[in-house]
Amino acid sequence: MKTIQYELIDGIATLTFDEQGSPVNTMCAQWQKDLTEATAQVLKDKDAIRGIVLASNKTTFFAGADLKATMRLKASDAAAVFQEIEQTKKNFRTLETLGKPVVSCLNGTALGGGWEVALVGHYRIAVDDKKIQFGLPEITLGLIPGASGITKMTRLLGLMGAQPYILESKLFNPHEALELGLVQELVPNAAALRPAALAWIATHDGAAAPAHHPWDDKNYKMPGGTPANPKIAAMLAVAPAVLKQKTRGLYPAPEYALAAMVEGAQVDFDTALRIESRYLARLIVSPVAKNMINTFFFNMNAIKSARSRPKDVPRYKPQKVGLLGAGMMGAGIAYVQASRGIPTVLRDVSQDKADAGKAYSAKLTQARVDKGRMSVPDQAALLARISATGQVADLAGCDLIIEAVFERRDLKAKVTQEAEPLLAPGGFFASNTSTLPISGLATASAHPDKFIGIHFFSPVDKMKLVEIIRGKQTDDDTVARAFDYVQALGKIPIVVNDSRGFYTSRTFGTFVMEGAAMLGEGIPAAAIENAGIQCGMPVGPLAVLDETALSLSVHVLDQTRADYVAEGKTYIATPGELIVERMVKEFDRNGRAAGAGFYDYPEEKGAKKTLWPELKSLLEKPGVAWDITDLKDRLLYRQAVETARCLSENVLTSVHDANIGSIFGIGFPAWTGGAMQFIYSMGVDAFVQRAGELAAQYGPGFALTEEVKAAIRQHQPVY
Repeated sequence: MKTIQYELIDGIATLTFDEQGSPVNTMCAQWQKDLTEATAQVLKDKDAIRGIVLASNKTTFFAGADLKATMRLKASDAAAVFQEIEQTKKNFRTLETLGKPVVSCLNGTALGGGWEVALVGHYRIAVDDKKIQFGLPEITLGLIPGASGITKMTRLLGLMGAQPYILESKLFNPHEALELGLVQELVPNAAALRPAALAWIATHDGAAAPAHHPWDDKNYKMPGGTPANPKIAAMLAVAPAVLKQKTRGLYPAPEYALAAMVEGAQVDFDTALRIESRYLARLIVSPVAKNMINTFFFNMNAIKSARSRPKDVPRYKPQKVGLLGAGMMGAGIAYVQASRGIPTVLRDVSQDKADAGKAYSAKLTQARVDKGRMSVPDQAALLARISATGQVADLAGCDLIIEAVFERRDLKAKVTQEAEPLLAPGGFFASNTSTLPISGLATASAHPDKFIGIHFFSPVDKMKLVEIIRGKQTDDDTVARAFDYVQALGKIPIVVNDSRGFYTSRTFGTFVMEGAAMLGEGIPAAAIENAGIQCGMPVGPLAVLDETALSLSVHVLDQTRADYVAEGKTYIATPGELIVERMVKEFDRNGRAAGAGFYDYPEEKGAKKTLWPELKSLLEKPGVAWDITDLKDRLLYRQAVETARCLSENVLTSVHDANIGSIFGIGFPAWTGGAMQFIYSMGVDAFVQRAGELAAQYGPGFALTEEVKAAIRQHQPVY
């Protein structure tokens, strides 16, 4: 056996998981084969065995499924997958029903398939360490727990009790596991695991009733009751509708998981296991599962392991960071920095404005204190890390200064020249701009090689993504330090090269402007908004334009036109941009902050916004033909085409930055796996063909040049 070491000493059979050439244990094909062999050996040795111990030779207990192998599956593999899962469960059941005590020694994290391996033990002992995580995160990867996790967790915690751990992928540490009854004993360190296991086996060796799981007892009753219980039945009557509201029918995994839980709760244990296997086999070969595994596992790990960070630069953590501008962005960045222990200087033109920026952190922390999630001393310590000031001189000694002032070139140049000389020796300067090219802004800097774009998203405390923009002269050292700074904040960094709008703002702009263009074609606003929601965007394009302010879009348009004129060129506005310009300049509708945009915003509390009725008479054309599939495709394809263009122009240099950036930065639907995975999942040829059809009908926004097609093919991932 290559992944399991088996030994039988003094009546104790120990199965030690130790996958060769891998830092973790996985349910790879070899492990499945080895488990069958080890189980057969246990059966052979049955009479000599007093107890069985499951252990790990890695720093973690067990990592779960072999996801690379999952990425290679085809739809035709479903039946074979079903047989494999059933064989693994048959091995689990053989060990569990042998009549011998089985103990799982959990020396580290056990997630997904790893937690399902842990649940084989009748008695589970864990090292008492808050950093260790247990649970079933499969739903977040578009999968369901299929190696008995759904069936066992439902029988241990009940239908309602198990829902957060299955449907919401809620993880728990050893102490929480003990409270839930999912772990029976905690020990101080890994060395104490085996003695504790042997002690428990000794008390059950030759006991009158052989060791068994609760559900194998003839008097077993499910906690909280089965679906036959009227209370549970009433909850289950609405559960699918509540779920559908969340998934919009785009994510099969939670629906399959709920079905496996409820159907499994109405039958015997072994039938429930088979139901679970069928759902997993159908799901694991589906495109949505592959899309989500690709992005939320492989792409996310590429970012966590700093694949976009320049190599050979020492790791960095800023000691003191200055922020210019205490508005929404500056105040939000100050809060995130302070909550991560970074001393922060928050500077604005006056002490009052700076204090107002710091008050934002007080407001956010107070809400946490009120809910009991933060202590008063912790709140005071966090606020003490923010020095609010109206004086530029107070920025002296910062090793990073970020300007977060209004999107005006002249203003940004002024604050750069004012603050940059105050940097500590070897420090660097960043601009939190969302659209203005970094190389242009760097002309105001005395050290353009130490000047970089760090683009946060609003609201900063909630938005996970940060876009790092390398200017034409930015050096590797500065890119690496910006990357480390973003990771120190607990955020997700993507690295892009300089261009107008970079990657996220540029691609996001195509989504909202495609929606505005549809309105200009006379398509009803409600149909456009619904198309956005139906394809999985968080909200429709017109609602987003209102949130970001129509006046801001027009400001950017005016700036772009002026830039083109300065270069001796003429900017041709898109149909969408012209509609937004009319909304602001002709109809005086500036967006949500102004109380009027594509929507009306009633002043009374709790009243919902409604589409502006005048859109009907001003822009809709009653006779215009439209098709909901076309509308949905236009919104998704337009963003995917723009992403592919960014890749071919070297604005983006990797698929992982594209996928993660599109989901966390612009809300591209997670079921697609991101804007590039959307293309690969569909098949490059099919995507190219459909984009061509859309270009013929709806304009050059969808056109793919030969260079762009080549870039798509060149970057296609292989598993």
